[in-house]
Amino acid sequence: MGLDELHQSALRIHDLYDELNMRERGRVWTREEFMLGFMGDVGDLAKLILAEEGARTVRPDGQAALEHELADCLWSVLILAHRYGIDLESAFVRTMGDLEKAISARLDR
Repeated sequence: MGLDELHQSALRIHDLYDELNMRERGRVWTREEFMLGFMGDVGDLAKLILAEEGARTVRPDGQAALEHELADCLWSVLILAHRYGIDLESAFVRTMGDLEKAISARLDR
């Protein structure tokens, strides 16, 4: 699945969440609430990474939980990019190009 397909899948889930939130709460999440949700997912991911590295108690479903949290974080990034009108693919390519040049320049010193 390419980035465009991941994006389309993320948007379908986003729309379902909007529908569910409208039905249950009478409103949809704001961009700020999506960011807070992402921060929670990153915190959960951090705990799982610490467990994988031996700094926390390992969960019996560690690998599955790690996969789930990474997917949740990716979903949040895709949705935040959508909500802010960012072409994530172009931004990623540009940023990786800039980083490659910067790192290569430092290595060439």
